[in-house]
Amino acid sequence: MSEQGGCEWVALREDDGRAYLLQRSPGEVKVKGLGRFDAKQLLDGYCIGDRITVGQKSLTIVDPALPEARRNMARRAQVIGAKDSGFLISWMGIGVGSRVLEGGHGSAGLAMHLANVLGSAGTLISVESRPEHAEVGRANMERLAEVLPEFPDWHLIEGFLADIGHTVTGICDSLDAAIIDIAEPWCVLPAVEPLLRTGGRLACYCPTTAQLERSWESAHEQGLVIEWAGEIVERRWVKASKGGVRPGNQPMGHTAFLLIAAKVAPHEEE
Repeated sequence: MSEQGGCEWVALREDDGRAYLLQRSPGEVKVKGLGRFDAKQLLDGYCIGDRITVGQKSLTIVDPALPEARRNMARRAQVIGAKDSGFLISWMGIGVGSRVLEGGHGSAGLAMHLANVLGSAGTLISVESRPEHAEVGRANMERLAEVLPEFPDWHLIEGFLADIGHTVTGICDSLDAAIIDIAEPWCVLPAVEPLLRTGGRLACYCPTTAQLERSWESAHEQGLVIEWAGEIVERRWVKASKGGVRPGNQPMGHTAFLLIAAKVAPHEEE
């Protein structure tokens, strides 16, 4: 468990998965859903794995990890969730030590998933053009850095993706992966493609089919090879009252269309 100034983070977890992050530090805090209290006094005598009662709630004290941090994140912009983040990370080969560019940081939903797998050997460069979004995303990532046992070399650039090439190359020579989540990804692909190493991958997160089509065309123009395009649909199931399980009442979970392209070696001229 990470510590900041000797004050460790813990999570109080409800049995249904909801969780609340607390620091073992003196002084009154207000935790939405739990109320006001002195966290150090509240947790005095309790250890990880114990059950504690706060108000009317019975909770388990656990070491915090990515799920607890995400449930407690501040949100301003719509975030890329676990369904799409996990798919992108796996398909693009992102792992320990990878060098990744994230275009469109927002509230840091995707960045938190990336930081969780990159480890201290990895590099994550996040770019956000809107200061109000960057402020929220930075706060979420700074807290995650205190929670995770390892955190990548993270850089938040406030600016436009098309203008940050020199800044990126000043941080690392080339990128293993780039994930673009902005309104017009096709406009920045010419600036991002040169930053990728040969064999690296680029993904576009496209809410509409029109965005998917234009991103596809732009990727082809840059010489990228489309490896996968489509959507990841989530369908949750519930326990039936008369026994068995069945699909839940919520709609099928479409969020956006994904495009994944790879940078290959150029063809030799005959």
